Amino acid sequence: MERRVAEQLRSALGPLGLEAHAFKVGWYNAVLQPGFHLPYPDDTLAFVVLSTPSMFDKALKPFVNKERLKIIRDPVDQCVSHHLSRVKEKFPDQRVDVMFDYEMLPSRKPKFLAQTAAHVAGAAYYYQRKDVKLDPWGKKKIFGVCIHPKYGGWFAIRGLLLFPDIEVPFLEQPAPIDCVSAEEKRIELLEQFNFHWQDGRYRDIIEVKERYSEEQKVYFATPPAERFRLLGLSQ
Repeated sequence: MERRVAEQLRSALGPLGLEAHAFKVGWYNAVLQPGFHLPYPDDTLAFVVLSTPSMFDKALKPFVNKERLKIIRDPVDQCVSHHLSRVKEKFPDQRVDVMFDYEMLPSRKPKFLAQTAAHVAGAAYYYQRKDVKLDPWGKKKIFGVCIHPKYGGWFAIRGLLLFPDIEVPFLEQPAPIDCVSAEEKRIELLEQFNFHWQDGRYRDIIEVKERYSEEQKVYFATPPAERFRLLGLSQ
């Protein structure tokens, strides 16, 4: 069942520059405090959805051109929401719950921890402070970051698709590819991400096969309120 769903998602999302990676809810809940658990049985089938560098041209620009008069909030969020809602229609006999990376619970906690989901699904390796043996940061707060084996840091985690009626007790968990295995490289990655994230150098911590276009870099480097203009939209 999981394989059939995965193939349908691949055929629907791949041409849009989106990837879907399967995981069991229990894998995710096992590594988090109860306050962050997803409220589903452990064997529930879920997918984490990533946007790759090609999403900008394959999905966002066509979406903006088509929906030009209707865009009232963040164009990328609206584009992803549109396409994941359409994916739900491909499963008329299944309940499909969608969570987006920007959604919050009433407690102001995120609905899900995106980087943890990507890691347990084997989609991208979540490098954290605990992955460094000789910690050089003392009392500084250090945030972790996911690195994709193909795109480095040139990708984003956009949402979850959950299938509450499908249980996959025998699904095997893939290990994420540890593409930043050297201690000094991990320190460099976390240093760049935490203290120099604006210059984007952390994204190229490994040799990548594809990165954002110059147009896309400018778009994401622009303050959100000014991005409408870059797409030819009025706010």
